[in-house]
Amino acid sequence: MQMRLRVWRQKNRDTQGSLVDYAVDDVSSEMSFLEMLDVLNERLAGEGDDPIAFDHDCREGICGTCSLMINGQAHGPNRATTTCQLHMRSFEDGDTIRIEPWRAAAFPVLKDLVVDRAPLDAIVQAGGYISVNTGSAPDANLIPIGKPVADRAMDAAACIGCGACVAQCPNGAGQLFTAAKVSQLALLPQGKPERTKRVRSMVATMEDYFGSCSNFGECEAVCPKEISLDFIAVMNREYVRAALVSDPGD
Repeated sequence: MQMRLRVWRQKNRDTQGSLVDYAVDDVSSEMSFLEMLDVLNERLAGEGDDPIAFDHDCREGICGTCSLMINGQAHGPNRATTTCQLHMRSFEDGDTIRIEPWRAAAFPVLKDLVVDRAPLDAIVQAGGYISVNTGSAPDANLIPIGKPVADRAMDAAACIGCGACVAQCPNGAGQLFTAAKVSQLALLPQGKPERTKRVRSMVATMEDYFGSCSNFGECEAVCPKEISLDFIAVMNREYVRAALVSDPGD
């Protein structure tokens, strides 16, 4: 297969970027999308050119760092798939593929296809954890939790924090990510003691960086873990409850 790539190249966050055209020959349909970029980078390095910078780590759909806009869609054309899980068989011989970094005001471009996603970390640092020191790990069945609740919490915990929801949203909203992190703990008994303080802090931090949700639904459509919009409703209920509670510790 032959591919024509239009790749965003940008030296650093202070310079203007642009799309640069590349041709990649002998692409195997069994290659992953990132392996195809590796082939291009090996050629560029051999020619003395600067390889294309892009984020990656696990390459197993777990870490969420493979954040690319492919033909205008976060993570590419396949549903419930991260970029590293996308294979070249999803494209046709001779296709032109446009590859860009996440497009969101909260995610400034650092270099080429690499963006700064620190605002997502800031939301988690604002309260996406349980701070109580419980000593050694308790037995898994010490606190009885109904299977429907446990399954629901696990659905929220599946969020890998890739930021696709923000990049695809016309408003650059961070509600789906924040809702997943709030809901994961709000649904479990271990998260109840700090639920009020948690949702207040996390939502306030979210609003410092991201736009407002207006229910486009683009976030759910491109989420590689298919996080449901329903979790935004869970977060909203938690936030309304927090507004009615006088003691942040309640």
